[in-house]
Amino acid sequence: MDIFINDISKIYGSGESQVTALSHASMTIHAGDFISIMGPSGSGKSTLLHIISGLDTPSMGQVLYGDTDIHTGSDKKLSAFRRQNIGFIFQQFHLLPVLSTRENIIMPLLLDKKQPDEAYIQEITSLLGLTGRINHLPHELSGGQQQRVAIARSLIAKPNVLFADEPTGNLDSKNGSEVMKLLCSIHENLHQTLVVITHDPHIAKMAERRFTIVDGILSEVMAK
Repeated sequence: MDIFINDISKIYGSGESQVTALSHASMTIHAGDFISIMGPSGSGKSTLLHIISGLDTPSMGQVLYGDTDIHTGSDKKLSAFRRQNIGFIFQQFHLLPVLSTRENIIMPLLLDKKQPDEAYIQEITSLLGLTGRINHLPHELSGGQQQRVAIARSLIAKPNVLFADEPTGNLDSKNGSEVMKLLCSIHENLHQTLVVITHDPHIAKMAERRFTIVDGILSEVMAK
């Protein structure tokens, strides 16, 4: 499924206190793309991700997943759409401390009253190096392992697109590098559409398509 971002802006406040966080941003995310969006803190990159993923609404413009405009309809309908079509990876792992690795991974399916695909669970936990940690609680895992559980959870519903917002922000350089290698592997092996938000040029260069955002202005970096 292709995603079409058409002329979206996000404006906060009014009058002299008005702030434009995002200005007339347009892009198309094709199925199977690996995209990075790089910009400094406060540039509008997280605002862009939140609007594309339905966590926030634009002041103008539209976001289409195929023919579906995600910003029309009820909040309940949008929440269900996000659970079924969009995967999220954040700096914070957001694991439930009383649940095992397996239970944290399958939580999105249980919210939709769906049965987990055991073969798929085995595939993604093997790919992420979690096979031997499947019954461990979060406090029994390293930071890198907890992020891998969060990645597995983001994949469990087989989303159309996976958004990663500074996915290495809470990790040291070694674990951060391993997480990015795993995301690249997921993109290649599962043909997963992947959009990574980052301020790190090294991470941005891993992507097949690269965008920059400065002062709310989005631009695609043309390959040399």
